[in-house]
Amino acid sequence: MTNLMNKDKLCIALIQTPIQLGDPEANVLHIRSLIEKAVGQTPKPDLLMLPEMWNTGYALEQIQDIADERGEHSKGWLSSFAKEHHIFIVGGSIAEANGDQVTNSMYVFDRQGDEIAKYSKIHLFCLMNEEKYLAPGQELVTFPVNDDFKAGVSICYDIRFPEMARSLALNGAKILFVPAEWPHPRLHHWRTLLMARAIENQMYVVACNTVGDNGEASFFGHSMIIDPWGEIVAEGGEGEEIVTGEISLSLVDEVRSRIPIFQDRRPDLYK
Repeated sequence: MTNLMNKDKLCIALIQTPIQLGDPEANVLHIRSLIEKAVGQTPKPDLLMLPEMWNTGYALEQIQDIADERGEHSKGWLSSFAKEHHIFIVGGSIAEANGDQVTNSMYVFDRQGDEIAKYSKIHLFCLMNEEKYLAPGQELVTFPVNDDFKAGVSICYDIRFPEMARSLALNGAKILFVPAEWPHPRLHHWRTLLMARAIENQMYVVACNTVGDNGEASFFGHSMIIDPWGEIVAEGGEGEEIVTGEISLSLVDEVRSRIPIFQDRRPDLYK
């Protein structure tokens, strides 16, 4: 029995795994084996989360040929898995082809397997030439978890833009989900930025990174669940693992009532 019987608690499992560069078939098989393992844990997670671009990695020069057309393959099995196991899936992100454009896109599925959100990464990382191969998303996205508890999403480089997380919080988000492929040597930036987004917005931040060396970059993991005080609930190491932790949804309102930053804002001066 999952924690969904208690709507204040949510058990989360983060799939921290290496990604085979440019090999969607191998990546799907491996990811599926890990999420099968995750739902066999005790307690069974209420929500699973995957890392960024888990189907292809950043094989940008091949991306048009290997991206998932309209996301149909990925959406099909993730939806079925969510329904079969009665869990939420925050599907990390995939390379998704739509005609001559490819986006870095996340899909979210509820416990019935219904698609409840899609977000495409809006900030493209020019130092990796993302903008030459990928099209940016054009909107911020929120979705409900456990009825009326709202979550927001961002992908990797997006967390360097604090106004994005603040906009999601002002729109009601109390959790921020962040799939990533964040490499060495910027571990300090990763941990600091994630904790800052949690503290300044008094929200949970749930971030799933990849690990391993793909020949072009080395990834350090450290997937994290951070509470609205900025305290770390769970954190992975630098190898493949399933990082799990439980969050208390009521803590967000408690923290926001004790330090009322949203009431004390001066948006009239933030021009």
